[in-house]
Amino acid sequence: MDNQTLKHLPLAARGKVRDVYDLGDRLLMVASDRISAFDVVMPTPIPDKGALLNGLSLFWFERLAELMPNHVITSDLSELELEDDERAWLAGRAVIVRKAKVLPVECIARGYVVGSGWKDYQASGAISGIALPPGLQQAEKLPQAIFTPSTKADLGDHDITIGFDEMVATVGVDLAEQARDLTLALYAAGSAYAAERGIILADTKFEMGLVDGELILVDECLTSDSSRYWPADQYRPGMSPPSFDKQFVRDWLETLTHWNKTAPGPELPDDIVMKTRGRYVEAYERLTGETFQKTP
Repeated sequence: MDNQTLKHLPLAARGKVRDVYDLGDRLLMVASDRISAFDVVMPTPIPDKGALLNGLSLFWFERLAELMPNHVITSDLSELELEDDERAWLAGRAVIVRKAKVLPVECIARGYVVGSGWKDYQASGAISGIALPPGLQQAEKLPQAIFTPSTKADLGDHDITIGFDEMVATVGVDLAEQARDLTLALYAAGSAYAAERGIILADTKFEMGLVDGELILVDECLTSDSSRYWPADQYRPGMSPPSFDKQFVRDWLETLTHWNKTAPGPELPDDIVMKTRGRYVEAYERLTGETFQKTP
């Protein structure tokens, strides 16, 4: 059902992973099993990925609610008009949320120099216009976490890192400063908790929006799709550590000589699918302290 549409609810948006349905004054947000890599949605889903992402988001939303309010209303779907097969599929992967005016900027916190940040640092000695000490190694911990906002690209396009001044020009100084400070506070709280469970939170991105003038967290929160999680016991500066996300998919795709990283993506082999699922399950279980129960 990953690309099907619920029969009795109006589809408002379909992203790489999430489908959003309009419930009038609220939204139904559904996390599918779709997986994207290099900004291309693969034709092969990862079983239970949507439930794992939704469950991890709900865990973090609740844990961080004192730091910042969020859009969650309920995961009880009993009031919705759904077919039996739709209700069964949605179990564990859907949540009813408040509508918000979403900021047109991704709020990103980085505690380590890795990924696109590593490329920027190699080229300029800075990330998002923030000068960093010389001589840092790949994946090295930064002296302090930094805020590196980016644009929100359309489906299939790439987000572009922007400087804080550009964010101010987009949303205003007060909102930009509030979003920056909350992003860094959320990252600090999340990374401290993850460290207690033997996991490094290298970086993460948040989406924020306004409801009645109040800035709240929306979309997802500290999931394996929106965050770079590393096992602490395998971390070594100078190399990019293994991560609890779609690493197996990306690594396999990099071996292909016949695919140019544009849509459509290739079908994924069974072993890559199951290894990837295993990483999502491990992240969920280590962070929440709960065994993942597959919904019947």
